[in-house]
Amino acid sequence: MATLKEILTRRPVAATIRLTVPAGGARPAPPVGPALGQYRLNLMAFCKDFNAWTQKYKPDTPMAVTITAFKDNTFEFTVKSPSVTWYLKKAAGIESGSSRPGHVVASTLTVKHIYDIAKVKQSDPYCQYMPLESICKSIIGTANSMGIKVVKELD
Repeated sequence: MATLKEILTRRPVAATIRLTVPAGGARPAPPVGPALGQYRLNLMAFCKDFNAWTQKYKPDTPMAVTITAFKDNTFEFTVKSPSVTWYLKKAAGIESGSSRPGHVVASTLTVKHIYDIAKVKQSDPYCQYMPLESICKSIIGTANSMGIKVVKELD
């Protein structure tokens, strides 16, 4: 339950913007510029903060960012780690999943790969309270729907 002070100090939200931006690659050009410009947000401040926040990732890693724009032209943003499908494709070394999952196997991965991806995803805000086993099961389900076979050990 929110306290009275929290309710009185809340700023009215103008919009919530969701973007996928390459790590360290935020520039005031499309897609970032037009998305933030229409709410009169400071583009350079966002680009500088985002690039500093994502400098630990390799360049061109797609990062999902949620920007909350307030009516007083200020903003807050949260950065999520790359999607599970991106990690699975990188680990398997493929460009895309199977065109017929369940019939055609695109690639195989070990449980160790799944565990490593789950450890990274556990740092995400929406996964931080989930047990590692649940995250692994979710990743295995995603891999199966992409046509990636998960085995205990590679032969």
